[in-house]
Amino acid sequence: MDMDFPVYLFTGFLEAGKTKFIQETLEDKRFNNGERTLLIICEEGVEEYDSSRFYGKNVYPCVIESESDLTVENLRSLQEKYNAKRAVIEYNGMWMEQTLFNAMPEDWLIYQEMCFVDASTFLMYNANMRALVVDKFTNCEMVAFNRMSDKIDKMELHKIVRATSRSTDITYEYTDGHFEFDDIEDPLPFDINAPVIEIADGDYALWYRDMVEEMDKYNGKTLKFKGLVSRDKRMPNDSFAIGRHVMTCCVDDIQYSAVVAVMDGRDKLENGSWVVITANLKIAKHKLYRKPGPVLTVTHIEQAEEPENPVATFY
Repeated sequence: MDMDFPVYLFTGFLEAGKTKFIQETLEDKRFNNGERTLLIICEEGVEEYDSSRFYGKNVYPCVIESESDLTVENLRSLQEKYNAKRAVIEYNGMWMEQTLFNAMPEDWLIYQEMCFVDASTFLMYNANMRALVVDKFTNCEMVAFNRMSDKIDKMELHKIVRATSRSTDITYEYTDGHFEFDDIEDPLPFDINAPVIEIADGDYALWYRDMVEEMDKYNGKTLKFKGLVSRDKRMPNDSFAIGRHVMTCCVDDIQYSAVVAVMDGRDKLENGSWVVITANLKIAKHKLYRKPGPVLTVTHIEQAEEPENPVATFY
């Protein structure tokens, strides 16, 4: 198939409002204007769909009860059976999104992803199933908190979302019916316009993500931070990696998040040692990257003690 097959993905935990939103969306002729649509239901809650209210007769509900049934063959078979032109997926909150991504045929493309959250129970989910929360927040364009009340601290919810993504939109729907967009500002905890941008130990994870997401704004900037040296014989003689181990949600997802640094006398650096560097960042090609990336030219370096928390986190 030559053309993309659009997928509209709705995630969140049980009774979070996904079904209600999808029902209303498929009743709206601005969205449902006649295209043959697969409605793939991976989670059946108390609320059920009323197909009689969908705009037109072009929606084909299909229930996938088991995670093991999410396969390329099954999804393609449903697409062909109903001659569908797009899919709307209500995803099971207890399944990792990668299961779906692995099962999607090559021409299936996610056009939009939204996550729905019951604000009254969310902190419990976040405390007990943090990995699932991060999984649902990582790729979505918007997190919609419903069942909000004045007793719930918006800032606490905001910080949890921002610990995963700085670009995701956030909305709040209150029990009295009114609706708010999140307007909390997220100033960076360091001065990006300073002659030398100093990254505190506790801010490395935030800086690294911001730098990866908006690399160009750091091009030409001078930075100072503490990092862990990693030397590799496959790298050029003047190059090494410097960074921190970063944990997004749990121990299982800790990974070394580093950038390339270049300096004369790299061989004097001990692999696995902690150093504080001052360096100029340029976006350039390097053997370590498949495309142009951040390369630090070191102007000053000194040995350092291991930070109190060697694994950097967002919160």
